[in-house]
Amino acid sequence: MRLNDKLEKAFNDQVTMEMQASAVYRQLAIELDRLDLGGMAQWMRAQSEEEIVHAEKFIDHLAARDNHAQLGAVAAPEVKVEKAIDAFRIALEHEEKVSASIRDLWNLAADERDVDSRPLLDFFINEQIEEEDTVRNIIGRIELIGADGHGLLRIDEELGARQEELDSKA
Repeated sequence: MRLNDKLEKAFNDQVTMEMQASAVYRQLAIELDRLDLGGMAQWMRAQSEEEIVHAEKFIDHLAARDNHAQLGAVAAPEVKVEKAIDAFRIALEHEEKVSASIRDLWNLAADERDVDSRPLLDFFINEQIEEEDTVRNIIGRIELIGADGHGLLRIDEELGARQEELDSKA
């Protein structure tokens, strides 16, 4: 069953938001590389790639329902990062925006009585809870270590191991 025009537009807006999230994470990776925090930069690059996968899930849903997926304009993110914690606070702020958008999409689908979107949107509700929790945890750990360079380098190393884990699963 096709999505109505209102839902098609909202789903396409979400595709664009996911691509914007990818761009934000990629810019944060660049900023962290600039600070010589390669592990954190790698974590951000992995997040950037994950956001593209999220966009693809919405694109696939639109296509499976005989709708037209269309990517909107994705603006170059303007972020300023002086310390590692800045990057993760920006990431959390953006994840909260994505979460709000997913909830709005879920509510719109419910208002439009589109039960076929529920499995996808329920997946993303849970995904966003996990995403925000993960970033909050990282922020908490960075706040806990304060100005301890050794602690920061340890977190950097741990976050850099994420790509190694992903590569070993592939």
